Amino acid sequence: MAIPHLDDVLHGDQVLQTAEAIAEWQLRSGMIPWIPGGHADPWNHVEAAMALTTCGLIAEAEHAYNWLADIQRSDGSWHNYYVADGIEDAKFDANCIAYIATGVWHHWLSTGDRDFVERFWPVVQPAIEFVLDLQTKRGEVIWARRPDGTPWSYALLTGSSSIGHSLVCAAAIADLLDRPQPHWTRARVRLVHVIASQPDAFEPKDRWAMDWYYPVLTGAITATDAKKHLAERYEEFVMEGKGCRCVSDRPWVTAAETCECVIAHLAADEPEKAQLLFRLAQSLRDESDGRYFTGIVFPELIHFPEREKSTYTAAAVILAADALCGANPTSTLFTAHPSAMQEP
Repeated sequence: MAIPHLDDVLHGDQVLQTAEAIAEWQLRSGMIPWIPGGHADPWNHVEAAMALTTCGLIAEAEHAYNWLADIQRSDGSWHNYYVADGIEDAKFDANCIAYIATGVWHHWLSTGDRDFVERFWPVVQPAIEFVLDLQTKRGEVIWARRPDGTPWSYALLTGSSSIGHSLVCAAAIADLLDRPQPHWTRARVRLVHVIASQPDAFEPKDRWAMDWYYPVLTGAITATDAKKHLAERYEEFVMEGKGCRCVSDRPWVTAAETCECVIAHLAADEPEKAQLLFRLAQSLRDESDGRYFTGIVFPELIHFPEREKSTYTAAAVILAADALCGANPTSTLFTAHPSAMQEP
């Protein structure tokens, strides 16, 4: 693995500084909170672990994964939010639970450590089964269960899109270990079909940028359809010369959304737009410590929330840099997607 770098934008030593800043905030337990004293959720925790792996901080990344294994419930799930001394939010978010498969597959691509994958198969397999128990007959995945086990009544487009990608990674892990799970692939086909053809299957969240670009980033919409999809709302979400808004109706640019949008444009084979957005994201870098401010408000140029710099934002920057750099086995994890548009 080579530390990602883009010589005219972000050097490798700067990317490593950002990864080390994530590790600095990792707790002794292995948990990676959003901010010091804050909470962690399984999705952003895994994203941070992937960023650590990408920059060669393997021990720290594995410590993060081991924390998840240690606190996994017997049914394969995790709660939504954890703090240093317990649980902050007890519901069960399907997308957060599924993301362990993406992290474990990323770790395999990075390290080739089959023993790690073997150790985490008993973590991945029940997590995916928990998630698929929330899939409807039509194909979308209900977004969460309440602490008492009852499911919510609706699905979310961003979450279901991410689950679709996690199912690809989970199936790849199963095949690597000669434990094929063809029903996981069939579940992904059904899910992707709904995402691409029945947007009314999901709770309306149109103002959020993630609902715009996530179907492309995760491979639910591909090829020329991906270009068309991104073009339809590009000017609505991308502020010229500034970056990607987190919501369409506010002048709030966030580094994480901007960098995820970078990856989406790479998946749509639009490298020029991706490179432009990545450059814009660097305006939120604090050169003093390598961290990234979560967001900024225009035209006041106020960082929000309250000058916050977050681990998940730093992780998104590193993963976008890896995708742009193209030097590692992980570089295409979110940009080269299999087709899944046929009915099962």
